[in-house]
Amino acid sequence: METTVYLAERIWTLDAERPWAQALAVRSGRVVAVGTREEVRSLVQGTREVDLGTATVVPGLVDAHAHLHGLGRALTTVRLEEAPSVEVVLLRLAQAPASSFQGDWLLGRGWDQNEWPGGAFPERMELDARFPSTPVFLTRVDHHAAWVNGEALRRAGISKDTPDPEGGRILRDERGEPTGVLVDNAMDVVAAAMPPPTRAQLETRLRAALERCAHVGLTGVHDAGMDLDAFRVLQTWDAEGSLPLRIYAMAAGQGEERHAYLEQGPWSGRMLTMRAVKFLADGALGSRGAALHEDYCDEPGQRGLLLMPAEELHARARAFMSRGFQVCIHAIGDRANTLVLDVLLRESEATGTRALRHRVEHAQILRREDILRLGAAGLVASVQPTHATSDMPWAETRLGRERLKGAYAWRSLKDAGANLALGSDFPIENPDVLAGLYAARSRRDSSGRPEGGWFPEEALTGLEALEGFTLGPAWASFDETRRGRLVPGQDADFVALSVDPVEGPAEVLVGARVLATVVAGVEVFRASP
Repeated sequence: METTVYLAERIWTLDAERPWAQALAVRSGRVVAVGTREEVRSLVQGTREVDLGTATVVPGLVDAHAHLHGLGRALTTVRLEEAPSVEVVLLRLAQAPASSFQGDWLLGRGWDQNEWPGGAFPERMELDARFPSTPVFLTRVDHHAAWVNGEALRRAGISKDTPDPEGGRILRDERGEPTGVLVDNAMDVVAAAMPPPTRAQLETRLRAALERCAHVGLTGVHDAGMDLDAFRVLQTWDAEGSLPLRIYAMAAGQGEERHAYLEQGPWSGRMLTMRAVKFLADGALGSRGAALHEDYCDEPGQRGLLLMPAEELHARARAFMSRGFQVCIHAIGDRANTLVLDVLLRESEATGTRALRHRVEHAQILRREDILRLGAAGLVASVQPTHATSDMPWAETRLGRERLKGAYAWRSLKDAGANLALGSDFPIENPDVLAGLYAARSRRDSSGRPEGGWFPEEALTGLEALEGFTLGPAWASFDETRRGRLVPGQDADFVALSVDPVEGPAEVLVGARVLATVVAGVEVFRASP
């Protein structure tokens, strides 16, 4: 087997004994030598060399919370991100490509009423005028609300007399009629009336998502709630040897498919692993579904939604822990985080599974006492840096200044003892890992605002941010002996960047490029010269 030596201006190894190097030798998918150019050449003579010039090489970057099928659907249906008004949304829908249809349903995602004049939720009449007989289902940017038209409501059997489902809201006008906006579990009522994607659609979406991930420098993804059909496709590709990235999949634990996953139990292949399960405790802050201890500042009387009763969440967590699964629970609001900590601590004690490294997904708004509880227990805090920079223009309107002191609190969580694993939650955010590194360090948007950063005391250092996308996900997926560093014997997963993400100023990450992505010694992406 041929040995390949990669040369670069700097290679961050994340090995405490030798933090950086200039050369890296790879054979049979593993790192076999790291050091200066002279050292590595003397150890592996007569090999192929790849000179990356002034690039900086880092260990494989992993998104610790993302949605592959969701990204694939976003890439192949109508994209509504950054649409500045309802009128622009309607224009994009009118130009929808054929891939935007699932059966005869028109799909799109990414709308955000906070970006529109007035900031109000849209209504179905605006869709009905353009699409009177075609059902339309448009997912909000956070995937915790949907905007649908009258035909979609009709097919789902939703009318003025339909009660809100548990853990969901059907927004209504002054006459009690559904407006067309559905929050959290109410979305599922309409989604159930939609035909499933065909196998060909599913494969197209997953391939598009995997290709995009490689292009942005990801060598692995933790998929936060994988549906069974997508998992079966990836199993087939893994068996064929055609899966290009490493996928650590969390079983979708919210719906009926959980029974099949429980029966199967944890599963591991070559590039695909399923040993975790994902539940959702509450909704999202942008759609006011995040469960809070106190009222929303901009909607008195509303405290968000718990998506299942506490006793049910306890029961499901206990069942999966007993089966050997790591339990990962979505928690945005402070009330949801309190509940999730209660569940994880109590049920892991009852089942003797503290060693399964249970995870709080998002850990977004917490009371100080819960930050300390999470850290003391050594749980994984799976957080998304770009959520903070996306939410900061309106988060204070929702929460007020005081509650923001425990929101997006990465430094406080780390100092308390939590194990940080960083991600993006794509497609809710872009899968751009460089943007995540920048947000983690700067707590500013791409234009540099606000000056000095938003609650800058919660920022991470350049090294901590890099560790959050490398060592953190490796530990959170039980792979710390195989990945996360570039040392002999570990998997040859690494990324070449146009800038140094650790010692260069944070601002250089905004215009940085991914030059190459290597997984198990195989180049899955190389940028054009």
